[in-house]
Amino acid sequence: MTVSLPDRRGRYGEFGGRFAPETLMPALLELESVFEEAWGDEAFVGEYHRILADFVGRPTPIYEASNLSKELGVRLLLKREDLNHTGAHKINNTIGHGLLAKRMGKPRIIAETGAGQHGVASATAAALLGLECEVFMGVKDIERQALNVYRMELLGTRVVPVSSGAGTLKDAVSEAMRSWVSTVNTTHYMIGSVVGPHPFPLIVREFQKVIGEELLSQMGEERPDVVVACVGGGSNAMGVFYPLIDSGIELIGVEAGGLGTETLAHGASLSLGRPGVLHGSMTYMLQDEEGQVREAHSISAGLDYPGVGPEHAYFKDKGLVRYETATDAEALDAFAWLSRKEGIIPALESAHALAWIRREAASLAGKTVVLNLSGRGDKDVQQVAALGV
Repeated sequence: MTVSLPDRRGRYGEFGGRFAPETLMPALLELESVFEEAWGDEAFVGEYHRILADFVGRPTPIYEASNLSKELGVRLLLKREDLNHTGAHKINNTIGHGLLAKRMGKPRIIAETGAGQHGVASATAAALLGLECEVFMGVKDIERQALNVYRMELLGTRVVPVSSGAGTLKDAVSEAMRSWVSTVNTTHYMIGSVVGPHPFPLIVREFQKVIGEELLSQMGEERPDVVVACVGGGSNAMGVFYPLIDSGIELIGVEAGGLGTETLAHGASLSLGRPGVLHGSMTYMLQDEEGQVREAHSISAGLDYPGVGPEHAYFKDKGLVRYETATDAEALDAFAWLSRKEGIIPALESAHALAWIRREAASLAGKTVVLNLSGRGDKDVQQVAALGV
């Protein structure tokens, strides 16, 4: 692996860093130290992988989508993160963070959530490990992800509505960080993506890279030509891309094109954003002429975020990953298409990646393409049904 960033300052080239209030610096430094120690501890790593196997259900299988393959003219393989306990890749990260919280002696965790999958995974890890849990969620997302709200509450977690801003993921992250400042001595922030101040992007990447490592092991001597994943904050994409970054495999990240990239109603931070500081790190972000954060838009709550993890920003600038977009309409079509043709209902987030594959099928003809199916779509069915799809 020639890409071994971040450096000691938490930088991925010019991106990343630790732009945080002075009151949080001791907690961030403690977390960095505890993580480095834990990740080098065979007992910690062993317990983490034991829980992933016995509780989460890893390894997740690779499934050949033969019906879609015939229509597309490609060999389409799905890395089935939707089959994890709780229904998405998010639990790979929350189990690790929960074990870190216990190692630090912090009895309470907080988290943010957009689509609710990270919230449910946080609530699940808290219940398993005996931790108190609060999840901050925008009021818009609470409305469109009511099922996941109930699941969190059933698991014993308190869901805190966030009405500031647009009431979406950005605002939930901001509110969680504000809460952490005042409770940092007893609380661990279980961040849900490869975003935030160092060491969060590093920690989440390390807990999610199991996806790409499994993929390489499962495929043996064979290698796919292309690997595709959706990108919001970017944890599922980073999890599958990072172990493949030097492999020669073409890597494609698909952002939320929203109502169209010619409009302002999208979440395409890498495709159309500019570098700036958001939630504690330097990265690509959506901003107006004055440099203020501009609201994102996506039909999928998990991609409705105006920034992206700093390592993705580095990958973009170095040409290591190509980042594309898919619109709301394309994602809805792909959502229904996979459901009807393969009997697999995908998360709307993952449907964006499938939409790009469908649109670009002619250029992919004859290739082996892996789609990281980051989550299942149970959470989205009510929302999609209301649209008459």
